[in-house]
Amino acid sequence: MARLKPRRPAVEPDVAKRLSLRSCLGRFATGVTVVTYDGPDGRHGFTANSFTSVSLDPPLILVSVARTARSHDALVGTAFTVNILRAEQEALARRFAGGDPVEPTWIEGEHAPRLANTLAHLECLPNIRHDAGDHSLFIGEVISFAHDDGEALGYVASGFTTVHEPLLGHEYLI
Repeated sequence: MARLKPRRPAVEPDVAKRLSLRSCLGRFATGVTVVTYDGPDGRHGFTANSFTSVSLDPPLILVSVARTARSHDALVGTAFTVNILRAEQEALARRFAGGDPVEPTWIEGEHAPRLANTLAHLECLPNIRHDAGDHSLFIGEVISFAHDDGEALGYVASGFTTVHEPLLGHEYLI
């Protein structure tokens, strides 16, 4: 007599569609950042790959944060720093995503803390927050920034990767 395989519970169509959409969006490679800020109970941060530049004049950036995230409400009206991670800083990304217990090295900013030895950082004052579905878009005005040469930590298809530094960047095209 043949053994029957146990049946998997059926996935609801809307859940399956959401998972499929998430998988589709995950094919877009992004950099990895940790957003840091001071809260009433100390220093905090969270890993975010939904980050983009908005404007050079005035200098504005955007971070998308799930409304269900612990940091969401604490970020409202709060200065923050976007730390762009180096390829070798995967442990920091995992730590601020709730994983590895790596202890970060903090650097005091003028308005918000930042992480040591990152590839780049952008310290921001809060500008505008927009509700966008199950996320909020936090737009910050960049008041201080710095960057270094090196390879970046990337994320694609639910995994970390290295984004190799090009020999010449867009700065050399001007």
